[in-house]
Order: sequence, then structure tokens, then C-alpha cells
Amino acid sequence: MRDNEVVNVGPEPLTFDDVIKVARHGAAVRLTDDALAAVSAARQRVDELAESPVPAYGISTGFGALATRHIDPALRAQLQRSLVRSHAAGNGPEVETEVVRALMLLRLHTLATGHTGVRPTTARTLAALISAGITPIVHEYGSLGCSGDLAPLAHVALTLMGEGVVRDSSGDVQPAGEALKQARIEPVELAAKEGLALINGTDGMLGMLILAIEDLTRLVRTADVSAAMSVEALLGTDRVFMPELQALRPHPGQALAAANMTRILRDSGIMASHRDPAACTRVQDAYSLRCAPQVAGAARDTIAHAATVAGWELASAVDNPAVLADGRVESNGNFHGAPIAYVLDFLAVVAADLASMSERRTDRFLDVARNHGLPAFLADDPGVDSGHMIAQYTQAAIVSELKRLAVPASVDSIPSSAMQEDHVSMGWSAARKLRRSVDGLTRVLAIEVLTAARALDLRAPLEPAPATAAVVRALRETVPAPGPDRFLAPEIDSAVRLVADGGVVAAAESVTGPLA
Repeated sequence: MRDNEVVNVGPEPLTFDDVIKVARHGAAVRLTDDALAAVSAARQRVDELAESPVPAYGISTGFGALATRHIDPALRAQLQRSLVRSHAAGNGPEVETEVVRALMLLRLHTLATGHTGVRPTTARTLAALISAGITPIVHEYGSLGCSGDLAPLAHVALTLMGEGVVRDSSGDVQPAGEALKQARIEPVELAAKEGLALINGTDGMLGMLILAIEDLTRLVRTADVSAAMSVEALLGTDRVFMPELQALRPHPGQALAAANMTRILRDSGIMASHRDPAACTRVQDAYSLRCAPQVAGAARDTIAHAATVAGWELASAVDNPAVLADGRVESNGNFHGAPIAYVLDFLAVVAADLASMSERRTDRFLDVARNHGLPAFLADDPGVDSGHMIAQYTQAAIVSELKRLAVPASVDSIPSSAMQEDHVSMGWSAARKLRRSVDGLTRVLAIEVLTAARALDLRAPLEPAPATAAVVRALRETVPAPGPDRFLAPEIDSAVRLVADGGVVAAAESVTGPLA
């Protein structure tokens, strides 16, 4: 947790960095005066409708397929409690704390826009939960990504009521009521419209999208580093990355990836050793080497599109019904998760393809017919030792899984709520599988870095580029230099940590400066 860091939440859009600070680094939140003013104004309009004899959806009626029933004023508090309790129907493994904190922050922001009609005290209580580090336990299954992430958000709303189960700031599981009492937070008695306003949003999908964009932005740079290490250690050429060639196909991401690889390979003694045409008889490198910028570039451009969609969603107030600026309260379909679901699926394709190309480069290192003078499987004594033979098996197993995860969730739809909700986005499912895809890509790139570093060491006395040498040194802090077979799993884990915490990119950037 970042001490004393506070994210201000007002009617204006949050930034990606705001979400990361709260979700991953435990920052507290504060509702701005503008937010509280907007919340109060909208609440006044909801109170007026609650007193009106004219039915208003979600205020004086039931929900979904039960929206035709007018609810007596004496039963409306019970209506809100019943809504939250019945919708808190998640099941399966517990969702990660960072995802739940992102979801809570994004729901708080929608409340702060003044378009939902909750009371200021309800918004303040949600902010207090976030700041106190109290995280409702949310489950893997329950959201169809339409009418928002109903079940996940209902588990959060249940906590506001002092019910359900949470993790406290120490990570311990306890009843919500006890955690609130220890944090001196009063549970909320939900009033008209509030239960619906707390659960009718795309916040879980959006939170996971923003977290994935953060991770993939780092991983696509890591892919440039690992690809450059492989090109170098496999005696490939960097001439194909020259800007004049990239300009012939002006995709912006491709140019950035090629420029990164050129900078990473600058001043390589290994590359210099075969620049003379007489020393190199190969006309063209394999696609996994030569086309690395085209694939990593397309990945960048897809991530950029996903970031654009996430930015639009951060500027949204997702609720149904919504309180408009002129005081009207109108039903709408803004809760549908299709825009987010599509890009979540796009990013799973990106992760699978980056990993697939990385695995192909790794495999080339292990085959004496293709590795240009390196020992079989990079083994110390081939036949006695197996080298990185099974590390590539691990990569292959992950890549195969990533291909399955790349099958889109957003093309599916299972009708619900007695056919009232007859087309759903499955965006939550797209987000959940993307998290697994990001994890898998991290592991595949780590094995390529581990293997390429071993190959670079085996090219001695030829010297690698200063940037790739810096990556090898960073890895060698936890993974020994080449030698006879060792217990390989811990070395893979060390490489995974170096990729996941940005250490691979940071090592390269210590020489190149910031990579694009």
C-alpha cells in the first residue's frame, strides 16, 4: 500500500493511473465536493419520484422481468435489501483483491457523477470501505456482463449493508459486520433506488480491462526485448528492422516495435560477427525472427484500441435507470457490456499470438538443424543433459492453453430473467479468461528470456549488445550461468518474476533509455 496516497473521485473521469493506484497499490479515496453536490442533487429527484403515485422503474417497481409490479412505500427498503441479497449469488473461486478494489472504485465513480440517485452517505460509505482496505469476497461465476456485473457488485453492496464476508486490510477473512465495526464504519440501510444503483454497472469488466492493458503494455515491450535477444543469439539480422522498411507499411505499433529492437541490438558484438556477407550465407531469417515487429506492432495497436474503449468507459455513468441533468429519470441500455467484451476478447488473441511466436523462437534454440552452432537443447553435455528441452514443453503447453482462451466469449449469449435480458455480453467471462491469458504470456516470455540468455552466454567469447547483456546480468542475479542440468522449475520461476515485475524491460532500458 502506498502510504498517504489518496485518489480524488469526482464527476470527471478517472485515469488509468487512478485505477492502478487504488486497485494494485492500496491508495485511499476521497469524494470531492463537486461529487457530493452532484450526488445530493440527483438524490433529491429520486426522493420526489419515490413519493409520486406514478411508477418509476427501480424506485417504486420491481426489477427485470418483475418490473411491472408497483411496490408499496412501506416495502421499498425491503425491496432494496432483497435485491442485493438475492443478487449476491456468486459462486466458485475467490476473485483477486485488485479486481474487487478496481470494481469498487469504478462503481464509486459512477455514483459520484450524480446520475444514479444514491444518497451522499451511501457513496461515502463505499469510499470508506475502499480507504479502509476492506475487500468484499467476490466469486468467479455470476456475471453475464449484462445489466452490468450484477452478482459481483451485489457482493460489494451486501458488505455496505454489513452482511456477507470480506477480507480486512490484513487479508484475513471475516464477517462483513465485524470488519465494518472494527473500521468504525456504519452499515447502510439502503433507500429507494440505491440497491439497483450499486449493482447495475460494467465495473468488473472495465477494471479487469484496465489492469490487463497495464500488464500487456509492459509485456509487449518485454516481447521486443526477448525477440531481440533471440535474433541476436540465433545469429539473425537486424537489417529488416530499419525504419525505411517499416515506413513502407505505416502501422504505428510496427514502427515502435522495430525501433525498440534496433535500439536493443545496438553495438552487439555477436551481430557484428556475421555482418560481412561472406560470413553469413542465409538470405532471410525465419518469420518468428524477421516478423517480430509486425506481430508485436499489431499487438500494440490492438492494445491502443482497447485503451480508447476503456477511456470512453471511464467517462461513462453506467446505471439503469439514469438520472439526467434536467432531472428526468430514464431507463436505458448503457449497462450492456458489449463494447468492453469485444476488446477483452481482442486482447486474448493478442496474448496468444505473442506467446505463440515467442515459443517458436525458443524452439529454434534447441534444434541443432536451426540454432546455428549451439549445442542440442542448449545442454552442457547433450545426451547426458537435456538442457532446456522440457522448458519448451512447458511453453508449448501454455501456448496451447492460450489458443483455447483466445476463443471469444462475447459471441456467446444465454438469455436470462425470463427472457427480459435476452442478449448478454459475457464480458465478465472475457475478462476472467484474459487474466489467465496475461499470466500465460508472462510465463512464455520468461522462458524465452531464460533460453535466449543461456544461448547468449554460449556464444562467448562474442559479446552481446549492451542492452541484452544488461538483461542477462539481471537474470544471473537469481539464475546461474550455463552448466550441467539443474532443477529447472525454480529458474523458470525466477525469470517469470523478472518479467512480471518489469525487471527485463528495466534492465534493457538502463542502456537504451525508455522503450516505446
